Amino acid sequence: MSNEGEPKRRAPEPEEEPEYQAPEFEGKLKRRASEPEEEPEYQAPEPEEELEVPANAVATAVRIWNAAAGQRWRFVLMSIFAVSYVTLQLGAVSYSAALVDLLWGNIQECFAHGESYVVAFENGGTEILTFFGLWTLSWAFYTVNSFIMASFAERLNLKLREQIAAKLERLPLAYFDRHQPGETISRATNDLDKVSEVLQRGLMQVVNSGLTFLLAVILMFSVSVKLALVFTAFASVALLVTRFFAMHTLTATASRQASLGKLTGCVEQAYSGRAVIKAFGRDEASVAEIGKAAQELATASAFSDFLTQSVGPTIRFVMRLSQVVIAFLAGQMLLAGGLTVGVFQAFFQYLNHASEPLTQASLTVNMLQGALAAAERVFRLLDEEEVEADPANPVEPAQPAEGRIAFEHVRFGYTPENPLMRDVSLVAEPGQKIAIVGATGAGKTTLVNLLMRFYEVDGGHITLDGRDTRKMRARDLRQQFGMVLQDAWLFEGTVAENIAYGCPGATREEVIAAAKAAHVDFFIRTLPDGYDTVLAGDAEAVSAGQRQLFTIARAMLRDPAILILDEATSSVDTRTEQAIVHAMENLMAGRTSFVIAHRLSTVVDADLILVMDHGNIIEQGSHEELLARGGAYAELYQSQFA
Repeated sequence: MSNEGEPKRRAPEPEEEPEYQAPEFEGKLKRRASEPEEEPEYQAPEPEEELEVPANAVATAVRIWNAAAGQRWRFVLMSIFAVSYVTLQLGAVSYSAALVDLLWGNIQECFAHGESYVVAFENGGTEILTFFGLWTLSWAFYTVNSFIMASFAERLNLKLREQIAAKLERLPLAYFDRHQPGETISRATNDLDKVSEVLQRGLMQVVNSGLTFLLAVILMFSVSVKLALVFTAFASVALLVTRFFAMHTLTATASRQASLGKLTGCVEQAYSGRAVIKAFGRDEASVAEIGKAAQELATASAFSDFLTQSVGPTIRFVMRLSQVVIAFLAGQMLLAGGLTVGVFQAFFQYLNHASEPLTQASLTVNMLQGALAAAERVFRLLDEEEVEADPANPVEPAQPAEGRIAFEHVRFGYTPENPLMRDVSLVAEPGQKIAIVGATGAGKTTLVNLLMRFYEVDGGHITLDGRDTRKMRARDLRQQFGMVLQDAWLFEGTVAENIAYGCPGATREEVIAAAKAAHVDFFIRTLPDGYDTVLAGDAEAVSAGQRQLFTIARAMLRDPAILILDEATSSVDTRTEQAIVHAMENLMAGRTSFVIAHRLSTVVDADLILVMDHGNIIEQGSHEELLARGGAYAELYQSQFA
């Protein structure tokens, strides 16, 4: 990677090089193209609102069960332990009826003889220990049950996260154009955390509560049909109240989520655009907007919290009324000899066990619905359309690749009804420098995206050394390219690791050589730990221009057959740009290169210049040929250097 060799054709550059601004030229480009008046490149839609109610709860539940293949035995075991726990818990309550009657009888007998009652093994002690043992076993089953359910939920969570990670590798670039990064991240974090939490707490609570309620009601009917029917009447009222609160709570929660999203957007906008806000004196307006959004959130949250917090006391009030009525009726039965003291207290324990599930029903239903809605969003991601699978019998790229690229009557559109490219043909011979110029949205980046197979063509062919790229494995194809994007992205890790990202086995000497060729070695050595300095948080401590140099060094180290440079020097100053252009010319020597640029001073030496508008190539030729033609390129050149 020496610094020898000058550009083949280099126009003299002015001291000041303004950014391209030529609306008249853009209008002429539009008139020359055979496209509609307005046809911008694909724009990502607004992210969809995340609802907390599943569209198809049954289908989602079935799919969760199917996803738990290999872990279902844990759920089955949890169900067995849940039945054992509930049976022992209510069995202990039933046993307490006989125990209380025994102790009460012993106490009365001792009192009749003027003696003090002392508990011994032969005088109620064994029964007390048995009672204690039943509760201990119940606690043990519940503890083991919780552990099993946690294991089931987290293993299912892990499996779904692994599926999401694998899915992201198979998603086309179009998916990422349509969705915000935070939306996809939320699927693998917040949504799966919600599913896991509900599986561990909510689902186990539903199983335990359902079994407890059912068994408690059965036991109440076994004691007294009349008292059980009174409880059933009040329970029906409680269920109606629960349904009422559940519906309104979901509506209030959705309103709160919408208000939260609005406030988050306002705060993010105020933070990201703080310089513009201050420059235009919009500080007070920005604060007022945030304050209004915050007030809306406070109002929505207050109402939502009121409903959430009031449902429990309301249900408890209804059930307390049932206890008052039942206590009055049961007291009469006790005095009449229809109930014993032990059965009387046991019935009220049944009543408490059956009442608590009703109290928690509203919260549990909302929790389960939210989890199912979250699972639906996860499955929706997993159902997204994937990139085309690699061919069964792939064609291998030439080794070594010569770098001849040909577009043969290529057609492409981001959506079928809006084609962008209708008939694009071009040939890049090995070792040529191909410049791609045009207005914003003309299709320059789309052209190289098709070349890299980030998108698949709708018609025509793209060949590499005469071999159709769609017949190659995508990985094999992309290994022939080195790419430097306008948005310089660095990963968390050391400087050396970032430069060697495309060549993990590179030696430190090779990394340093690439950094020197990219004119970034001196800066790296000024960092605290040099090449071992850790970059974190998207390398915020490093300027945009320096990040650009790192990515250029990364491409240089890869030493590819074909280079793609998408505004590779857009973030560097004029002097650094000259050094980078000189280094890139050395790197491009003998390699096919595609250079996207707005500043024509960086591409006047190109072997072939493509002028694009609305996805089509409207002119192509060398710098001198296009100037002599006096067409769109000549007007663009004059607009920058006149």
